[in-house]
Amino acid sequence: MTRNSAPPPLRPGPLHEDPVTLPASLAGRSIVLVGLMGAGKTSIGRRLAARLGLPFHDADIEIELAAGCSISELFARFGEAEFRAGERRVIRRLLAGEPMVLATGGGAFMDPETRATIRREAVSLWLRAQLPTLVRRVAQRTHRPLLAGGDPASILQGLMDKRHPVYAESDIVVDCTDESPEHTTSRVVEALVNWHAPRRLSLALSTGNYDVVVGEGLLERAGGLLAPVLPQKRCIIITDSIVAPLHLHKLRHGLAEAGFDCHSIIVPPGERAKSLEQYGLVVDQMLEARVERRTAVIALGGGVVGDLAGFAAATVMRGLPFVQIPTTLLAQVDSSVGGKTGINTQHGKNLLGAFHQPRMVLADTATLATLPPRELRAGYAEIAKAGLIGDAAFFNWCEAHAHAVVGGDRHVQAEAVLRACAFKAQVVGDDEREEKPNNGRALLNLGHTFGHAIEAECGYGQVLHGEAVATGIGLAFQLATKLGEVSQADTDRVIAHFNSVGLPGEMALLNRKLSASRLMHHMSRDKKMRDGAIHLILPRGIGQCHTTSSTPPDLVRRTLLDAGCLE
Repeated sequence: MTRNSAPPPLRPGPLHEDPVTLPASLAGRSIVLVGLMGAGKTSIGRRLAARLGLPFHDADIEIELAAGCSISELFARFGEAEFRAGERRVIRRLLAGEPMVLATGGGAFMDPETRATIRREAVSLWLRAQLPTLVRRVAQRTHRPLLAGGDPASILQGLMDKRHPVYAESDIVVDCTDESPEHTTSRVVEALVNWHAPRRLSLALSTGNYDVVVGEGLLERAGGLLAPVLPQKRCIIITDSIVAPLHLHKLRHGLAEAGFDCHSIIVPPGERAKSLEQYGLVVDQMLEARVERRTAVIALGGGVVGDLAGFAAATVMRGLPFVQIPTTLLAQVDSSVGGKTGINTQHGKNLLGAFHQPRMVLADTATLATLPPRELRAGYAEIAKAGLIGDAAFFNWCEAHAHAVVGGDRHVQAEAVLRACAFKAQVVGDDEREEKPNNGRALLNLGHTFGHAIEAECGYGQVLHGEAVATGIGLAFQLATKLGEVSQADTDRVIAHFNSVGLPGEMALLNRKLSASRLMHHMSRDKKMRDGAIHLILPRGIGQCHTTSSTPPDLVRRTLLDAGCLE
């Protein structure tokens, strides 16, 4: 068969099995095989197409048919740049049609435009083979233009060094060995059937857009996911001493596969890391690592790490690219989305900060399996908060699924993260910098004025943020009931819901005797103060909230006292 002739039909045999049913995430999408020459893209592709009941196309053959000459002749006559331009057009045309299995040439995926087309129109699958396997398969194939006049092993090693970091941007990776093509095809099918596409939310902001990606195994794929959105394959990872032994190795490996050069900075765990002292130490280490304006800062950890790393990214060299990889439920549904960064001072929480939006948020739900139950419960408070602010139907969903979320059901957790992030994305998109005082982003602070005061009085870290927020939401509902804006039944319902999942929906469950006067003092120093008045977000019912600065301080105090506070 000549290179510019169509492939023969598949022969009857064991390949002709019943077509495979692919998951919904692959329905109606083409499968594009990428990899180096000799990886088996054509032989595997034909078998895979037969198994999936899809047509098969080989991009190189399509190019030759269109040009009327071989790939070698195209290279000789016009050079690689012109060949890549034609290849780009052919792949774009093929993927615009019906779903298929498409085998591409080894260099096709290296072209940014082709890569973007494949990412948009199909699912990419990298057939990754080791050097000895490739050498054995291609050494006798003299028609390969890139192998002409050189040692195949040396040339292939050079291509691997250059191309493998880019191939790592593929959606799926399957390692190929010297096993039979039929066996490799079965493993490819298995990988496709078991593939769970990460789900994406897009935030559209005046300062630019970015995606929140939710799914399992994102740490291992971080390099491939981040490469398209970062200006440089160099990064500073900031994490803490608890998260580092759990997740840092996976992240570094995932970044290294895509060719990233990484430097890690490890800070102490908990709120003490959000101090001026720790901020100074982190900045010094970043500068010692010789960061550049295009070097990305990656926050790996909970909300504390995200706030600290984001503030460092916002301020070093007047702003570095920033990525959030939250590892707690609380951070995945709240602090990682929206661009708020900050550190604490002796006068209060988050009083030094900046708005600095990330280039991407990677919420790997697999990291939630390492959280203790208390941390999961604390994260859940922010999920329920989303429904209470503006989506009564979502709060109904929370009441039905809360125990699955805090109990570790991975599927339900992912759904909760996605729903909560979608709500916050909508709010942030409408009011990125919290400039709408009555109906904008400020509503996301439901329970926070009370909650921050509780954290400050108890000592940061003694009461988890989500626990304080749950108590604060309960107090906000109790205050709104005193104002006649919320029924007692709704207040009882919200408090009972938090209590049912192990959160302190009421002050008594904090098991601490707190002073109403001290809490009022902390509230008076909250950054949401306006014209000297305490600024509160209060409910008007489940799914309805508003902002106010006119609540009488005596009524706020009475609410605290009635909830069990001391004078």
